[in-house]
Amino acid sequence: MVKLKSLTKAEEEIMQYIWLLGRCTVSNIIEQFPSPKPPHSSISSVVRILEKKGFVDHKAYGRTYEYFPLIQKDDYSRRSLLSLLKDYFDGSTPQLVSYLVEEDATTIEELQDLIKKLKKKTT
Repeated sequence: MVKLKSLTKAEEEIMQYIWLLGRCTVSNIIEQFPSPKPPHSSISSVVRILEKKGFVDHKAYGRTYEYFPLIQKDDYSRRSLLSLLKDYFDGSTPQLVSYLVEEDATTIEELQDLIKKLKKKTT
């Protein structure tokens, strides 16, 4: 598995919009933000950083650039979760689940649903 570069909070927020929109311009991304809207130059700078990091590419139509994701959201989510598991929970899923339980971030019903999914997967 190729190591993805990490994203800053701002980069990840903009990637979320790019994944949502698919092919988009910087103006399309800005439209997704609540008011007050960020400056065009700020979003454009972050999108260019995302391009340098290999997360997006573009197609030029004259002076307009249409951006599109090169990394799928599911792939990024999977890699981020595995990295979180490794870096903060010693690679231990039980430690992660225990933490979520202790923080009241999950319910018995959610855990029971997960157990059902695991049982289905192993049968």
